[in-house]
Amino acid sequence: MTQLFSVPATGRRAYPPRVSAFTQPFWEGLARGRWETTCCEACGRQTFPPRPVCPHCWSDQVRWSPLSPRGTLYSWTRVHAAPAVFAPEAPYGLGIVDLDSGIRLACRLLDAPGVRWRPGMAVEMAVLQYEDGPLFAARAVAS
Repeated sequence: MTQLFSVPATGRRAYPPRVSAFTQPFWEGLARGRWETTCCEACGRQTFPPRPVCPHCWSDQVRWSPLSPRGTLYSWTRVHAAPAVFAPEAPYGLGIVDLDSGIRLACRLLDAPGVRWRPGMAVEMAVLQYEDGPLFAARAVAS
């Protein structure tokens, strides 16, 4: 299983996710660098975020399966006027990523010196390790 790149993040998450009994394995795995979601045993399709019922065929026979950590940046924006809870972090990048496994998701983009975000560029998922738990983000893949 591929381990995600881990980035230490200072402080606590500005808006922690709601963790349920069902999603707890996702968040615990993410804290350890695992990138997983649910996969339907009836139709074979993955969903993200993880769900107890497949939204494609409505089966409740789901299992945890690895997600591809690599993908392509579909679109992105830089947030300058952020909601109050995120204002101290502005400006920051947000992107829509198409993972190689077929999942499309929204996430924070990890800026780095020399990185110029553009649609179509290769990205990989990473874990932001905050004091109170993990969040996922995408970073540019060196070309």
